[in-house]
Amino acid sequence: MKIYNTLTKKKEEFVPINPPNVGIYVCGPTVYDYFHIGNARSFVMADIIQRYLRYKGFKVKFVMNLTDVDDKIIKKANEEGVDAKEIAERFSQAFFEDIGKLKVRKADVYPKATEHITEIVELIKKLENKGIAYRTNGDVFYDVLKFDEYGKLSGKKIDELESGARVEINEKKHNPLDFALWKSAKPTEPHWESPWGEGRPGWHIECSAMSMKHLGETFDIHAGGHDLIFPHHENEIAQSEGATGKPFVKYWIHFGFLNIRDEKMSKSLGNFFTAREILKKYPPETIRLLFSQTHYASPLNFSEELLNSVNKGLEKITNFYQTVTGLEEKTKETGGYPDFDIKKYYADFENAMDDDFNTPKAVAVIYDFIKVVNKLISENTDYSKEFYRDVIGFMDKTAEGVLGIVKVDETPAESSTGKIDELLNLFVKIRSEAKKNKNYEIADLIRDELGKLGYILQDTKDGTVIKKKV
Repeated sequence: MKIYNTLTKKKEEFVPINPPNVGIYVCGPTVYDYFHIGNARSFVMADIIQRYLRYKGFKVKFVMNLTDVDDKIIKKANEEGVDAKEIAERFSQAFFEDIGKLKVRKADVYPKATEHITEIVELIKKLENKGIAYRTNGDVFYDVLKFDEYGKLSGKKIDELESGARVEINEKKHNPLDFALWKSAKPTEPHWESPWGEGRPGWHIECSAMSMKHLGETFDIHAGGHDLIFPHHENEIAQSEGATGKPFVKYWIHFGFLNIRDEKMSKSLGNFFTAREILKKYPPETIRLLFSQTHYASPLNFSEELLNSVNKGLEKITNFYQTVTGLEEKTKETGGYPDFDIKKYYADFENAMDDDFNTPKAVAVIYDFIKVVNKLISENTDYSKEFYRDVIGFMDKTAEGVLGIVKVDETPAESSTGKIDELLNLFVKIRSEAKKNKNYEIADLIRDELGKLGYILQDTKDGTVIKKKV
């Protein structure tokens, strides 16, 4: 299993620090608004990565933080005339609601910055004692020139950064690249006691303190959006390694940008979509399938046309799952097992995911699996329960268990020989009689009208199967 490591700029064999345990930290939301569809991509892809590691048998500890004290939260609170804590709590709740709808499995820990002030203060004190941090009028800054490897994640050079940063004038700083670890309190802002006076933590130090608190001073995987590489993740490395003298993270994973119609998503361009808005129009499986069809590190161009196209692909997956579930329910234990090597598909799926979580290739394996099984079923449905259970098991473990793209809550498809709605059954019987009498106009009319009502009629050698559209 190989992962592309942003730190080394190459794919590396994945070897956990303490196998089979794997520690993962993902930068979560700043809870001042509903998260947008670009954030959703990071959350979903991180979810797929942790799901696959669990599928592979690793014991994963998954940590995603919530930044609940920040300039944006304070600004929003001032605009609404409420307390910053109220804003943070409101949008924390919204975050959990929306990731739940996206089928993102719960993290093992959701640390909040405001609940880790003690750890943050201790970390800053350690940096100050080592001469890496300095205080100025109640503020504390990190001295980037004291960390020789500054820029190793992003590839940026300090001298080039300095020349580009000189336009910023801040007399408190020794260097324009230095960043705040602790900010002195301003009137009406949230603040806490500290050795430097009342204030609040800087953004970067929060993640260093929280990740090391819950995963240790060195852990396996740190993930987040590509836009966080610099300065956020670069500063995390500088803070953490400056304080401990140990490697901070072994593997860095970054998720590509999401564009809207070939343009960067922004409120000013009017092309800003929240995940909450999109979820009102499309099922979560469609969104997850859309994200899965592009490699996590590549840019993704988001549009409703693309979502509609992906929705048709989801319909194929859902109809297939309903069909095999319905056949498994009605078939007997006895029966044949076709010449079909299901182990090949497991191997192909794992080979794809083992190659830096190549979800597009994994999705292609699932579609190929569906195509082959559909062909077998069209030729003969008189297979044993074992066959259908194996097929369902493959979909449950891969398509749903790892990618989360099966609408398993749908009612299984039922055949005309099964227990279906009496009215639908009557229409199917009328249509069958019409076809026997070669009255194809009536048969087609029934099929088309039922289609408008959301039902698909599929004729098989064993009768008519009714599927409900997605």
